[in-house]
Amino acid sequence: MNPLERLQQGRHHDPFDYLGRHPYHDGWIIRAFLPHAEQVELEGAGPMHRVEGSDLFVRRLTEEEHSRLPRHYRLRWQEKHDGSWHGAVSPYSFDPQLSDWDLHLFNEGRHHHAWRFLGSHLKTVDGVEGCLFAVWAPGVQRVSVVGDFNGWNGLRHPMRNRGHSGVWELFIPGLQPGDAYKYEILGRHGQLLIKADPYSQRMAMRPDTTSLLVEENTYEWQDQAWIARRRQWDWQHEPLSIYEVHLGSWKRHPDGRFYSYRELADELLPEVKSLGYTHIELLPVMEHPLDESWGYQVSGYYAPTARFGTPDDFRHFVDRAHRLGLGVFLDWVPAHFPRDEFALARFTGEPLYEHPDPRRGEHRDWGTLIFDYGRNEVRNFLVANALYWIEEFHIDGLRVDAVASMLYLDYSRREGEWVPNQYGGRENLEAISFLRELNEVVHARFPGAVTIAEESTAWPMVSRPTYMGGLGFSM
Repeated sequence: MNPLERLQQGRHHDPFDYLGRHPYHDGWIIRAFLPHAEQVELEGAGPMHRVEGSDLFVRRLTEEEHSRLPRHYRLRWQEKHDGSWHGAVSPYSFDPQLSDWDLHLFNEGRHHHAWRFLGSHLKTVDGVEGCLFAVWAPGVQRVSVVGDFNGWNGLRHPMRNRGHSGVWELFIPGLQPGDAYKYEILGRHGQLLIKADPYSQRMAMRPDTTSLLVEENTYEWQDQAWIARRRQWDWQHEPLSIYEVHLGSWKRHPDGRFYSYRELADELLPEVKSLGYTHIELLPVMEHPLDESWGYQVSGYYAPTARFGTPDDFRHFVDRAHRLGLGVFLDWVPAHFPRDEFALARFTGEPLYEHPDPRRGEHRDWGTLIFDYGRNEVRNFLVANALYWIEEFHIDGLRVDAVASMLYLDYSRREGEWVPNQYGGRENLEAISFLRELNEVVHARFPGAVTIAEESTAWPMVSRPTYMGGLGFSM
């Protein structure tokens, strides 16, 4: 199959190898694949020519013509459906944006700021404004960015494959905050999947499941005094009284609407403070599709739920709490995730975030899937997520949900439904290692931040330091 046929069938593994600018005989050639276009122009050079029977447009250039062409050239095209004209800089005129070092650390499971390069990031590259997309999807034939900006057509913006890292990237010029997008993935065996971005920092209001572009964090915090005091906080020798609340259940408007993060900051927080509590613990605020789950079946680990507002609205909530003298804890769910097809489950058409063996990768009682704690990139996703909430939202601690289910391979399983570890025991050694790493990293990076285990069995030394053989939780 030649490159054009692979493009037209959506099976080209490396579109940059064919699209964009390339030497051609004694000159150059510009190729653009635009299945929506009736005609295309290369600004500054003239019309491009359609390759017969295809949606590929080409323009050959002499050396002199090529020397006058900007590095990041613009295309203009006429839409087939309504005849309107549009223009943009070609995404296939840009070099790779992700560093080899970032990819190496991620594959090693040690990139503690993974959200800064994976996901979507509005930025300026070589003077051109746009959005850089990056997603981990190893072993697939193709990944494309789809959204309102390209008619959700997976042939429009196929991504660059970054080799053995399993990461795909693409910088698309001209996109704006609020633009909706997902990834279209052609799996190893031809499955066509549409997935929300695992690292999306904002998602649409349910039942919509799209990811949304969000501006980089420029929130101006006013809690510097609180953060400085937290670094010195010794929770074992100071009063600690925690008010646990589900934001969607505390109070609603007469018409049934949720209170927003900002409204809750004005009404809930002063009440909690007046009752004498030192901290407020929020049931999960990460994005989730089902109201009835109270947030415990997370689909967007890096996105505050849109039910109550925007990411900056949630930052305002935390900021207000700190200025009132209240700490904020979050319930956090690394034990399992839902089977919803738009999210993490079978992300590449095969198990990726979940353990591939259903005896270790499924919670049958809960109808959910279990993370593969032994896979570096999955551990990285989770550890970075914990750090993300503390760093980006100034959260003071995490209450880790369902720790008992993580520790035991036979948790809620009958004989024959679980597989022993390498020593023949029922302890989940990979989950234990993950929890220890999580606690070590959180406590090292954020002195004063606490981790709380919901552990309902008699597991020893849950809150002892890892160097003593414990799990390393604060409490």
